[in-house]
Amino acid sequence: MKRNVELVVISDVHLGTYGCKAKELLRYLNSIQPKTLVLNGDIIDIWQFKKSYFPKPHLKVIKKILSLATKNTQVYYITGNHDEMFRKFTDFELGKLKVCNKICLNIDEKKTWIFHGDVFDASVQHSKWIAKLGGKGYDLLIVINNVVNWFLEKMGREKYSFSKKIKNNVKKAVKYIGDFELTASELAIDNHYDYVICGHIHQPQIREVTNKKGSCTYLNSGDWIENLSALEYHDKEWKIFYYDDHKDSLQDDEAEEIQDMDSSELLKIVTNFS
Repeated sequence: MKRNVELVVISDVHLGTYGCKAKELLRYLNSIQPKTLVLNGDIIDIWQFKKSYFPKPHLKVIKKILSLATKNTQVYYITGNHDEMFRKFTDFELGKLKVCNKICLNIDEKKTWIFHGDVFDASVQHSKWIAKLGGKGYDLLIVINNVVNWFLEKMGREKYSFSKKIKNNVKKAVKYIGDFELTASELAIDNHYDYVICGHIHQPQIREVTNKKGSCTYLNSGDWIENLSALEYHDKEWKIFYYDDHKDSLQDDEAEEIQDMDSSELLKIVTNFS
């Protein structure tokens, strides 16, 4: 039985990388029936796209998204820094699917501003090669972490996240996250938005931000590499969905046959949405 959800926001899936949890995301998408699905950037990792690595579970996620768009779900694909090549298709629409750089929605009379968030990242905007190098290092860290966690599971011990540990203990990283959230919130308040929703920093969050000019709710959908999280809005309430908290209740992957595809065929699907 699929759950009806008014709005779902996911981001930072990074399809095409070893760290991506595509199988888990597919199980989640198969468990819901959203009226609106917002893909808030970095869904496909074009920076690290390789012909040698794009397994079937990753292709199935794309197929599932396209399937939702051909039925009753409005799908917005908001571009991020890792899938910036799609920005040339901004405002492209096909049926219920639209490519855009940001969207503004009215949710139960609340003004809502949704964008990826890389616009705040100086390393992306001004030193792209540094950002790309950092992305490769992060992907390698996730691969190593996955191997370690495999051994930990075999030993009956809890999983461990290297990057979460680093983020939580390095003051500079903590400050960056705080600055990011505050900057997005202050801009939203200046422009009279009630909600501002971002991705990019892989940090799930729902928090109220208030300053002298007013207040807004800042939200972040997290990622599908470590947190396996999404934002859900239903019955006038926002919640963060964590896959690990619900995985035992989710239905199994739908049986779908997908033929092997090379990189050129995949890019045709992604760019043409057909």
